[in-house]
Amino acid sequence: MWASFCFFAGVKMISAREKGFSFIEAIVVVMFLAIMAAITIPRLNFGIIDSKSADTQSRKIATALRRTRRMAISAAAENDSGFALQISGNSYQIVNLETSQTVDTKTIEGNITIDGSDEFRFGPLGNLLDPASNQLTISSSDKNFTITVVPATGMVKCSETE
Repeated sequence: MWASFCFFAGVKMISAREKGFSFIEAIVVVMFLAIMAAITIPRLNFGIIDSKSADTQSRKIATALRRTRRMAISAAAENDSGFALQISGNSYQIVNLETSQTVDTKTIEGNITIDGSDEFRFGPLGNLLDPASNQLTISSSDKNFTITVVPATGMVKCSETE
């Protein structure tokens, strides 16, 4: 009965000898995929990854600047000196200027370059204490982002530049 059902349904009965692929067939498929990968991978555009990395890092640094400003305003009653975001090499840290204690440290990831000020100091009112150092440029192979801090208010703006 099962054989007649399979016949009418269009299903072919598989014998014990035809259960799977042979070892040679599997090797041919793997070699074909390896050749296709060897041709395709060098043609991929890894610059997109770098540009996304620059975008991500610029947003992270802008968020850290906003956090530093917020901490300076929140601790204004106890801390007259404020807080600073210091950038050095491939990391940045938030520092309490009154106690010189590091509050947080983050690593800058990706193949990007950072130019501009290496320290942003915020006073108890949230303003930038050194108005001359108010800009930072983050660059990858094909994208540039500029972070600007308005000195009077401490407002942080992050924008993509050409």
